[in-house]
Amino acid sequence: MELTMRAALLAACAVLTLAACQRREEAPPSAPEAQPKAEVTPADQAAPLTYARDTEYAEVSLTLPQGIARYRDLHASLYGDAVANLREFLDGAQADRTEYGGDQGLPPYNRTVDWRVAAETGKLFSLAAQTSEYTGGAHGMTTFTALLWDKALDRRIEASALFRRGADMAVLDRALCDAVNAARAARTGEPSNLTLGGGEDQMWSCPRAMETIFALAPSATAGKAGGLEFLINPYDVGPYAEGTYQIVVPQSAFRALLAPAYADEFAGAPARVGDVTPREPVTPS
Repeated sequence: MELTMRAALLAACAVLTLAACQRREEAPPSAPEAQPKAEVTPADQAAPLTYARDTEYAEVSLTLPQGIARYRDLHASLYGDAVANLREFLDGAQADRTEYGGDQGLPPYNRTVDWRVAAETGKLFSLAAQTSEYTGGAHGMTTFTALLWDKALDRRIEASALFRRGADMAVLDRALCDAVNAARAARTGEPSNLTLGGGEDQMWSCPRAMETIFALAPSATAGKAGGLEFLINPYDVGPYAEGTYQIVVPQSAFRALLAPAYADEFAGAPARVGDVTPREPVTPS
C-alpha cells in the first residue's frame, strides 16, 4: 500500500511539473525594455515665420507672427498648410499663363498671406489672416481667415465652441447687423439700412454671425477678450469700392450665449471699437 501511494504522489508531481513547464513555454516573451527617446531640440521642431517665392508667373509670400512660436504644433501645422497652398498657387499660375498665352504684358499673379495675433486669453490663442490676391483683371481681392487655439487642449477648436449648444444666436446677429450699418454709414457718409436676409429693394444684406469669419478682440482688461472681431470681405455687405470691414462687437452684447468652458475668457470692454480698415489689396500696375 505504501509503495502504491508513493507511486501515485510521484506521478502527480510529474503532471504538475509538466503543466508548469508548458505554461512557461506558452507565456509570451517579455517586452523589450523601452529605448530612451531621442531628444528633440527646439531647432528640430521650429518652423520659419516667413516664406516667399517669385517666378515669372507668380509671386507669393507668407508672414506668421512671432507669438505663434510658443505653440509648436500650431506653428508647424499652420506653416505647412500655408506653404502647400502657396505652392499650389504657383503651379496653377504657371498652368494658367502657359495654357492660354497672349498675356506676356500682364504682371505676375500675386498672393500675400499675413497672419497676426488677434488676441490671447488664459485659455485661448486667436489668430487672423488677411490674404491679398491678384490673378488678373482690374483689381485684386482681399479675404480673411481666422483660427482659434485652445491652449489647454493643445488643438484647434471651432469658433462655434465658444457658444452654448443650441443658443439662440439672433442676439449676436442683430448686434453685428447694427455694427455693420454704423460702420458703412461712417465710411460712405450715407445712411445704411441693411437687414438680415435683405429685402426686395436691397442688393446687400447683413451677414449672419456664425456664417462670418471672426477672431477674438482684445480687452482693456488684461488677459481677457473684450468681444469678437468680425472680418468681412469685399462684396459681402457692399460694393468692392467700400473695401473690407473689421467690425468689433463687445462681449456685453452676447455674454449670455457663451459656453461655460469659455465664458471666463471674456471680460471688460474691447481695447478698440469700431471699424479698422486693413491694408488695401495688392493690385499690380
